[in-house]
Amino acid sequence: MTSGRPLDAGRAAAPTPRGSAPDPAPQSPEGLEMAGRAPVGVPESVSRAAAPTPRGSAPDPAPQSPEGLDGHGQPPEGLNWPGHPPIDTPQPSERPEPPEPREPLETPESPERPEPPKPPETSAAPAPSEVLARQAAATPPDSSVTPLLVLDIVGLTPRLLDHMPRLRRLADRGSRAPLGTVLPAVTCAAQSTFLTGVMPAEHGIVGNGWYFRELGDVLLWRQHNGLVAGDKLWDAARRAHPGYTVANICWWYAMGADTDITITPRPVYYADGRKEPDCYTRPPALHDELTARLGTFPLFHFWGPGADLVSSRWIIDATRHVLATRHPDLILSYLPHLDYDLQRYGPDDPRSHQAAAELDAALAPLLDDARAEGRTVVALSEYGITRADRPVHINRALRRAGLLEVHTQDGMEYLDPMASRAFAVADHQIAHIYVRRPEDLDATRAALVDVPGIEQLLDDEGKKAHQLDHPRSGELVAVAEAGAWFTYYYWLDDARAPDFAQLVEIHRKPGYDPVELFMDPIDPYVKLKAAAALARKKLGMRYRMAVVPLDASPIRGSHGRLPASEEEGPLILCSTPHVLPGRVAATEVKALLLDLAKTRSSHPVTESEAHPTDNARALRPDSPDRRKAP
Repeated sequence: MTSGRPLDAGRAAAPTPRGSAPDPAPQSPEGLEMAGRAPVGVPESVSRAAAPTPRGSAPDPAPQSPEGLDGHGQPPEGLNWPGHPPIDTPQPSERPEPPEPREPLETPESPERPEPPKPPETSAAPAPSEVLARQAAATPPDSSVTPLLVLDIVGLTPRLLDHMPRLRRLADRGSRAPLGTVLPAVTCAAQSTFLTGVMPAEHGIVGNGWYFRELGDVLLWRQHNGLVAGDKLWDAARRAHPGYTVANICWWYAMGADTDITITPRPVYYADGRKEPDCYTRPPALHDELTARLGTFPLFHFWGPGADLVSSRWIIDATRHVLATRHPDLILSYLPHLDYDLQRYGPDDPRSHQAAAELDAALAPLLDDARAEGRTVVALSEYGITRADRPVHINRALRRAGLLEVHTQDGMEYLDPMASRAFAVADHQIAHIYVRRPEDLDATRAALVDVPGIEQLLDDEGKKAHQLDHPRSGELVAVAEAGAWFTYYYWLDDARAPDFAQLVEIHRKPGYDPVELFMDPIDPYVKLKAAAALARKKLGMRYRMAVVPLDASPIRGSHGRLPASEEEGPLILCSTPHVLPGRVAATEVKALLLDLAKTRSSHPVTESEAHPTDNARALRPDSPDRRKAP
């Protein structure tokens, strides 16, 4: 272990979105939550913080409600797949800004454009969708840029590619290369690096969640793009090509991003506390198009015990609809299917190989559409999932050492981060350890140094070496050994665990919980409980789907630490030959995509060209915005 340098006296607030004034209030909590009720413990002023105004649109007068996933371990009865043709709403011919929120589609009678000739009185006026369809049909493609489709295929590795013949053929005809990742190798951090070209020390996304010191709360799976610092891919593209259009389909931090088209999971929060599956879209009219054509977003197939191919298939079909009706220059599409069975069963299990083959088959129509349109396809992954079957209860070690505090309500124990001298935010194979006072740093290190399963404790110098030295990071960062992963569990007696521990509740748990992918194998009545809860849901009543085990032993795969070899790590594929001459760093993905879109002078990108430390740091140690830790 290396010794720690003096702790920073404070921490910075979330970065301010481009073009907006600093917001004194923290970002509202948003993301994924599954418990049949709205999140608690967040101040009203925070939960109603307004999202930044999208490029070229008027402010939205209505505050956004919290969003997230609320899954309960039992998938709904099925998707609605009507047989009627799609509702086409293509883009207007001159590539204007997307429609403003809560306003109807622009019609020929709108004052924003000349009124077309009125039809004879004996004929019916064309519907708005028909008008837009005719305009889009007459719109010639922009030949100055190459359209791109970028697929984030979570967990894809060279070994899994062997079970995906269609993607492998794309790579064989085009190009492929190993892809570097970041520490932590998790979705939010890796995607933010791909889209900004800088490391977590600069863009500020130090994991899938962290301790918000200014709120005194642990929050995971935020969705607001204002949390991500740095120059975004779409901003760089628009500087080279004004009017460049971008669609974000389920990549993270979609809310408030300056993209033209957005689709992201977002449940309906009813006044009685119920949550129902749904999604957020921009333009707003896209929501009803997708629902009519594809059915409601399949939330309970996106995460939880029912997570499966259905969610990725819905995203693929939504991507095809956007491609056919809007033709954006860049489409970002997130496909999570491999994430499920690789964590349930491990990367070498035949069920994981079957999941790869299923996703490959589901992708075929989308790849055909892209090829027919002359669209360049890039497929990449954020990390590889490796075998992991040893849970490490890092918070229990801190509690036994007298460093972690809890408070009790109704016989249940809740983490008290503001009172704790030290606690950990577990995130797969890394954990940010927040130490309230500098004098407790040595005691914290001593409590963890001999815990089985911990490979490293990164102090300030260690974080700097991995470019993870951001104010949001913990004072220490624990890295698990190969084959191990961190639980968030802090209670010492299962009888005193909080009630949300057995729910799919990613919004309230102070750490990531992959056990939510399982129903409790020990409880013989678990399916009966799930059926009873589902019946209450169908009757419009509040319900609790308490089916998640408190035993972490079923997990067989994890990620977060840096891969030991290229075979276990992520990779990048491209349908264009000879554009991937060698290993591509995560910080080079942004420049590579700009090259492929012909928005920069075209030349092969190599790892030696990336200089992420040359970029302006989002929040420097001497920034006046840094806040003191509680």
